[in-house]
Amino acid sequence: MKQIPIAFIGGGNMARSLIGGLLAGDGGADRIWVAEPDAGQREFLRGRFGVHTDADNEAIAVRADVVVLAVKPQILRDVARQLAPVVQARRPLVVSVAAGVREPDLRHWLGGGSLALVRTMPNTPALVGSAASALFANPFVTEEGRQCAESLLRAVGTTVWVHDESLLDTITALSGSGPAYFFLLMEALEQAATAAGLDAETARLLTLQTAFGAAKMALESVDSPATLRVRVTSPGGTTEQALAVLHEGALNTLIAKALEAARHRSRELGELLGGQP
Repeated sequence: MKQIPIAFIGGGNMARSLIGGLLAGDGGADRIWVAEPDAGQREFLRGRFGVHTDADNEAIAVRADVVVLAVKPQILRDVARQLAPVVQARRPLVVSVAAGVREPDLRHWLGGGSLALVRTMPNTPALVGSAASALFANPFVTEEGRQCAESLLRAVGTTVWVHDESLLDTITALSGSGPAYFFLLMEALEQAATAAGLDAETARLLTLQTAFGAAKMALESVDSPATLRVRVTSPGGTTEQALAVLHEGALNTLIAKALEAARHRSRELGELLGGQP
């Protein structure tokens, strides 16, 4: 990523993940500024990353060409309104990682007009450099701005662009909430294995390595998960018997219902968080 000044408004987990990814890729801690109200967190950020910190959001934002809004969605309106004079004067690329808050609302709180704004939805595996992030750019984002935002998110994992902001609700349901689905499956497998006689440590190790191996196979294969599933399912074998039980329990239907419930809640939260003067 080009060595341009970046301001993070908020120094929580997601900001720390992005900062760590950026510094691992190209260094340049001197160009990174972080606004964080907690003095202990500011000290931690300076000590760990060598970045500049301040308690004042405006004092940080005025130094940057890219402003990353990494605060809780519930306080984003107040933060954006506070930053509006600086953003209107400086016209940075604004990247929001706050879930649920829609581009029209955020742009309105930042003072309106032709502000270049990218919304993105990284998921929690960003904490270990393995995020799946979706990005949406409004019409005022240049190609250079898109590349800049993509480079920022690629520092912590895989990125995809969507042309329709409403698709972020589906992506929230899929990859945003998705880690919890896999954790639930891991939990169920561990519990079933221990009930069948394995000790807890062995059940956990085998569950996690199996999950990792399956994901790695899928990532490195040109075949679909359906094809891979068929390939590892021998007729009349143990896997076939297990899958038959899952099909009888309508697993696919349950997954579809779960995603729809999460997508519906994402839309609700967008309406609750935004639409206010």
